[in-house]
Amino acid sequence: MSAVGTQGTVRFPEGFLWGVATAAFQVEGSTTADGRSPSIWDAFCEKEGAVAGGDTGEPATDHYRRMPADVALMRDLGIRAYRFSVAWPRVRPDGGEVNPAGLDFYERLVDTLLEAGIKPWPTLYHWDLPQALEERGGWPSREVAHRFADYAEAVVDRLGDRVSTWTTLNEPWCSAFLGYGSGRHAPGRRDPRAAVAAAHHLLLAHGLGTAAVRARVPDAEVGVTLNLFPVNVADPDDPGDAEVARRVDGLQNRLFLDPVLRARYPEDVVADLEPFGFTDVVRDGDEAVIGASLDFLGVNYYRDLYVSSAPEHARPMPEWVGVERVSFPKRGLPQTASGWDVNAGELTGLLLRLHTEYPRLPLYITENGVAFPDDREVDGRIDDTDRIAFVEGHLRAAHSALEQGVDLRGYFYWSLLDNFEWAEGYAKRFGLVHVDYETQRRTPKASAAWYSRVIADNGLAGRR
Repeated sequence: MSAVGTQGTVRFPEGFLWGVATAAFQVEGSTTADGRSPSIWDAFCEKEGAVAGGDTGEPATDHYRRMPADVALMRDLGIRAYRFSVAWPRVRPDGGEVNPAGLDFYERLVDTLLEAGIKPWPTLYHWDLPQALEERGGWPSREVAHRFADYAEAVVDRLGDRVSTWTTLNEPWCSAFLGYGSGRHAPGRRDPRAAVAAAHHLLLAHGLGTAAVRARVPDAEVGVTLNLFPVNVADPDDPGDAEVARRVDGLQNRLFLDPVLRARYPEDVVADLEPFGFTDVVRDGDEAVIGASLDFLGVNYYRDLYVSSAPEHARPMPEWVGVERVSFPKRGLPQTASGWDVNAGELTGLLLRLHTEYPRLPLYITENGVAFPDDREVDGRIDDTDRIAFVEGHLRAAHSALEQGVDLRGYFYWSLLDNFEWAEGYAKRFGLVHVDYETQRRTPKASAAWYSRVIADNGLAGRR
């Protein structure tokens, strides 16, 4: 990827929060330790061909045992906040009684972070539903939303005296439509009606979880994290392209933004999903529960979507429920190791859209990052200038939004460590820190040192 080019110095607002992110199943390992029960991802990994290379979450990056050293590494890099997730199967194994030993780990983690001067930023659900609850219906079942609230209560009861900021869900679109629509993620089901029901029940869980947090810690800040994608059309003058873009934007973005921020589902998306039973699962009062006021919105941004309805390329794609045919043509842009177009400027537009079209509240970029091959030099260094250019471009795009009035308060890089990248297994490396999966040795990449300087400077130095 080419460098950003001539750029001036930019400074972020005083108090801007600089962090890194991980998720429990992706880094912890120790999948049978201290009473943890299997999650849907443990079961999914056992399915032949489900995960690249036959990889599993064991031992991941062994963060469960190596946590103190990983926190020390963050401290040395100057990280100000650590966005991690709590593993539901550790806290309420099989969705049942509270497991104190599972909560002990997160208490140690929070205390270790606070001692290091790092703000703990827990996410209650990052895709690891207890397998026992999936066998009782999973997210298509309304019961699971209530079990989530029970689980949230247990976590907040233990940690609420030390944690002031809580995220309920991470990327419910993925949980619903990749997990139950296309089956590319756990639990691997392919049922559009189940995907639609799961989407609503995840949002209901968010609302119930928000209430559970506030009942225990009234002054806590509570938010949700959504993966949002600007949607652009291949041919703006083609009505077919415009209709596909409307449906994709509706399913990816507005289905989640509108109920969370406006306490109502968008009418056109409800109509799109009505053939798949959406109106059957939404009960009176649900939207009010989902739309209880938030303190912040987390934005995960990796790329935009470029869509076409051209019949020679478009086809049905099971995760895009209600979209009859769609394709995502290439544009000749630089691409990541994941095959995603690099288009940093669209982040500015996304943040401005949230600022202008929705009720205003603080925004955080809770994930932004990139996978590249990360070839090691002879001396063991990883001079990942392509990752540095990627992050710099996105930080400049974020700063542009700030200059235009967006209330952006923080940025979390994904990820601190190379880790288990879901269906990609260990094939894709997003980390600022390289992990040798055989030895678990951590080696900070050039991007880690660069990001440390960004944090120290609270901005980007001009360069040519």
